Amino acid sequence: MAAAEKITPTGDAPIQFFDLKSQQASIRGALEERWTTILDHGRYIGGPEVDECEQKLCEFTGAADAVVVGSGTQALVMPLIALGYGHGDAVFIPGFTYNATANAVLLAGATPVLVDIDPKTFNMDAEDLERKIQRVKANRNLRARAVMPVDLYGLPADYPALQAVADTHNLRMVADAAQAFGGRQDGKWIGTLAEITATSFYPTKTLGGYGDGGAILVRDKEVGDLLRSIRWHGTGDNRKESIRVGINGRCDSIQCAVVSEKLGIFEDERQRRIASAKIYDKRLVGKVEGQIGAAGDESAYGLYTVRVPERDSIRAALQEKGVPTAIYYDTPIHQMPAFEQFSPPGGLPECERASKEVLSLPMHPYLSEDQIHRVCDALLGALQR
Repeated sequence: MAAAEKITPTGDAPIQFFDLKSQQASIRGALEERWTTILDHGRYIGGPEVDECEQKLCEFTGAADAVVVGSGTQALVMPLIALGYGHGDAVFIPGFTYNATANAVLLAGATPVLVDIDPKTFNMDAEDLERKIQRVKANRNLRARAVMPVDLYGLPADYPALQAVADTHNLRMVADAAQAFGGRQDGKWIGTLAEITATSFYPTKTLGGYGDGGAILVRDKEVGDLLRSIRWHGTGDNRKESIRVGINGRCDSIQCAVVSEKLGIFEDERQRRIASAKIYDKRLVGKVEGQIGAAGDESAYGLYTVRVPERDSIRAALQEKGVPTAIYYDTPIHQMPAFEQFSPPGGLPECERASKEVLSLPMHPYLSEDQIHRVCDALLGALQR
């Protein structure tokens, strides 16, 4: 794999929360060549870049197949369609995630059942999953069908524990790894930890395009073939005739070209994220609460997130020092107007607590050590006020 050009900001260089410009500078020449090739062959949708991208995703992760699609949301909706879920079917999702997770379940016609999170990982709690499954089975208004864990901020969910619960109740698993391409668990890449995994190519993701896009990684090649049909309105070899219900889930050739090019520098960028996270850990562990996974978990570090008291005042103090931050997320799913009807009795205490405390710090492959220390100095100084 090619390495990204070494770009190391120093001194008083502004700190970027995400830095797509430095990344683009390292691969711009190759991207322009790829775009010229696309302009020449004219296959803007379904071009050879699609097959290339899918093959490279499989080579990187070890997945049996990869199906690139038009967005991360489509990557979540299409597997639920493929599995035949709809009215009366319950899909269990964490209550602390981006709204796309809940929207995908509803767009497929199924019902989201919200599960609380583990306070250390911010990911779905297996014990609460068991409780929520038992509640659904006791009420008999819904059929428990699938589990959709989220690898929040890049950290793999507790797949061994969640899979054990799912297997006990004969539930399928569709993972939401929108923020987590490049993460691993016990040496296995995200994309192979669940039978079906969705990821996003939104520009700021660990592996992003220059527009919307996503991919579905599967263990079973037959499932991949089914998803390809659904991707093109449920057609078979004859594109004019639908043999099943499908959607327009296609990904543009140009986005596939961008993702393929970025895969060439991805391992180098992944190592840079890890190096940045180690500095954050060294400076901040014991002073603020961070995201803590199990021994075999390797985060993709899509985001580096901590808990802080009086978050709004801390955030304002960091902004004064020129340190950008973000909040993912300040409203749990069950407190959003669109999903209030799915709020469980008693709410989701850990989701609610996290939404008031989480603060994401700058994290991208082009941070310098000096910049990371400036972030840490500003945060620790604000906490001591």
